[in-house]
Amino acid sequence: MKQILNIIFTLIPIILFTQEAVINYKEGVIDIDGKLDEEVWNFLPIHTNFYNVLPTDEGLAENQTEVKIFHNGEFLYIGAIYNDTTSKQQVSTLKRDVSIGISDAFVVVLDTQNQQQNGNLFAVNTYGTQVDALVVRNETGYGLNFNWNAVWETKTSVQGTKKVYEIAIPFKALNFTKENSTFGVQFYVRDIKNNSWTILTDLSRNYVTFDLRFTKPFSVEKVPEAVRSRFAVSPSLTIDYQNTGENNKATLKPSLDVQYNLTSSLKLDATLNPDFSQIDVDQQVTNLSRFSLFFPERRNFFLENADLFSNLGTPDVNPFYSRRVGANSNIQFGVKLSGNVYQKTRVGVLNVQTEKDNEVKAQNFSVLVAEQQLSKQLTTTAFLVNKQETDGFSFVNDYNRVTGMNLNFKSNNKKWIGTANWAMSLTDNVVGDNHFFNMGLDYNDRGLQGSFSVKNVQQNYLVETGFTPRLYTYDAINDEVVREGYFQAVSSLRYTKFYNNSKTLNSIRYLNYSNNSYFDVNGTVNQMSHYLNSAVFFKDLSSVYYAINYDDIDLKYGFNILGNGNVLTPGNYENWNLKIGYNSANNQQLRYQVNIQKGKFYNGDKLAGGAYLNYQLLPFASFEFSHDINSINLNELGKETFHLSRFTGEVFFNNRLNWTTYVQYNNQLNNFNINSRIQWEYKPLSYLYFVITDNFDKYFSRKNWGVAFKMNYRFDF
Repeated sequence: MKQILNIIFTLIPIILFTQEAVINYKEGVIDIDGKLDEEVWNFLPIHTNFYNVLPTDEGLAENQTEVKIFHNGEFLYIGAIYNDTTSKQQVSTLKRDVSIGISDAFVVVLDTQNQQQNGNLFAVNTYGTQVDALVVRNETGYGLNFNWNAVWETKTSVQGTKKVYEIAIPFKALNFTKENSTFGVQFYVRDIKNNSWTILTDLSRNYVTFDLRFTKPFSVEKVPEAVRSRFAVSPSLTIDYQNTGENNKATLKPSLDVQYNLTSSLKLDATLNPDFSQIDVDQQVTNLSRFSLFFPERRNFFLENADLFSNLGTPDVNPFYSRRVGANSNIQFGVKLSGNVYQKTRVGVLNVQTEKDNEVKAQNFSVLVAEQQLSKQLTTTAFLVNKQETDGFSFVNDYNRVTGMNLNFKSNNKKWIGTANWAMSLTDNVVGDNHFFNMGLDYNDRGLQGSFSVKNVQQNYLVETGFTPRLYTYDAINDEVVREGYFQAVSSLRYTKFYNNSKTLNSIRYLNYSNNSYFDVNGTVNQMSHYLNSAVFFKDLSSVYYAINYDDIDLKYGFNILGNGNVLTPGNYENWNLKIGYNSANNQQLRYQVNIQKGKFYNGDKLAGGAYLNYQLLPFASFEFSHDINSINLNELGKETFHLSRFTGEVFFNNRLNWTTYVQYNNQLNNFNINSRIQWEYKPLSYLYFVITDNFDKYFSRKNWGVAFKMNYRFDF
């Protein structure tokens, strides 16, 4: 009888595998221990026959993965077995939310609305380190936001050469509706030891593995009507001491974050007196341009459904840039409602109040967004962004508003993506020339990609809560900021050939060309930039490359490039730069990248170079060092050498406790910074932080230092 039962248990998954993909409903709870030894696993269909993605995207994977999935109304359970050829494990980190790109790992992508608009990614490496992220739609496809977090459970084990992953994802962390019984699902596996990616559904390597258009539809039995847990409350307490040399300041700051699930797809977030001292420091860069740089949002309150608010324009002309909120004074409170009201309709409502700080006025920031999927190919978005001064509970008639609409197109053959944007700003005492227009089209095929876009930013398109760096130019001669509208045309073309039968070559990027041209309102060219690149990728995915930049610039205003007070006068300049570099294979214990550059820079020349090293002593530690140098000689205007160094040292005590130290030196910003932090996740999404910061000038004279202790606790009701 036992043999008969074993045969039946073996045949059931094989029979079920030939049927429609289903997420079965099974009662009961399993123990997440990485063993898959509960009886329920024996009655589930097996999802296998994974395809190659890298280093080749042809055929079925040699090392196959078997995945089983079901739910009990509260949790989505996933069990996966990767049939490796060795028991060896290789990972890059034990720190949560660090990309699994250089680790042995298993990844799940869920499009719970099955609309290819947004989704969730859950990944775990073989040491059990968790990564979760939002999958967000952008101009050219999809991107990831690793700053989003959820409470979920996973365990891993190694059974001979088999790598076993067991995952439990609560439905309360997902955005689903009772009316939709189909989830888009993708599984893929990273084996860093042989540098391979394998995936459930076949897609070519020119697409990202989390592209929602390639998810497989899974029918869900008995979709839960509502999540059982509606409340998540996270109080926190921060003790902060800052020493600026002239005065010392110690503060005790309580704060509160609340998330309430109005429905299974609509979430209400609230924050009171938030503190962001635990946020990682931004990675500094050397800026040799005339314009501001973009840095990503890391603050937790802004992250749920963040793509609703962050994709209202283009990357360089965006009406809402959440890092503007609270940049000049502290946030008092914030409220955000976001998610799906219907399967094809998403809404976002955000309101944040900042406090008055000396000469900085109190401000209220509000955003309204509605996204509607008109068809499988077309999605439209309408929005309103408002920034307005407040006096107590009253609004002052000093405001800046932006309203607009976007249209996004995706072709059925997945090769074409189109975007169209229109927006208008409304500012007190400003009339006319206040529009923004953009149209773009992208083509993506296995060996050939191309794009073209045109945009117009008018002079009075003022977005005080947005990001429009090119609209403003600093005139170093007259010491004033000039605002001028412009037209922009961008085009690109890339061709790559793959060599699957070669013993040494993986691929050659024969052509990677782009042109970026700016025109003033009269149609005169202000700047025309050309970029040309080719690269050879070897079998281990190491690469050697060159890149040529050529810029024809009509400089209209004085530019203090070196920061020494000597101003480059207006005129026509031709800059060019040749860069040659090598990137090592990324599956080695020691990884490195090197490059050297030389070129003409305005009325002088530039010699530059960079080096990056990463040494992994895992699972215990990881050390990373990079250094960039730009030596600029502008003849009579002077010479300057800009150094940018960054060291990151990480020590891992386990998956929940780590010690990270950042050291950054940037003589362009006259800053030498040390940031050292101990982070302990003593309960899922409940943290204890101890952070020390120390800032010096480029001559290593101390400017300020501080110590912060923060503790939060997450209650789920």
